[in-house]
Amino acid sequence: QLQLEESGGGMAQPGRSLRLSCVASGLSLDSYAIGWFRQVPGKEREGVLCISRGGISTYVADFDKGRFAISRDNAKNTVYLQINTLKPEDTGVYFCAARSTCSSWYLRYEHWGRGTQVTVSS
Repeated sequence: QLQLEESGGGMAQPGRSLRLSCVASGLSLDSYAIGWFRQVPGKEREGVLCISRGGISTYVADFDKGRFAISRDNAKNTVYLQINTLKPEDTGVYFCAARSTCSSWYLRYEHWGRGTQVTVSS
């Protein structure tokens, strides 16, 4: 059974950078596309970025394209989300999720981590 665990979140000041990690266990990540999602209280979970099994990334929501990057390291069974020049509106719980192909609709994903909190405040 595939299990996912996010890490790397925390408190950060505006302008700083964070790299979030999504580590898989149980099964190899090379069989899955991995999406990153963000959720804030009272809001629908929204897609940030997704990376395909072939390593191609795609945006699945209206975020600042220049500040977000996704990558995968199959040898480490890990997918990363880099967030640069943090802004207060980046605050939220970030989840990684797995399915066969990328989708912007979170309900399509079969496997989820528990999320990691990102708080951007001066």
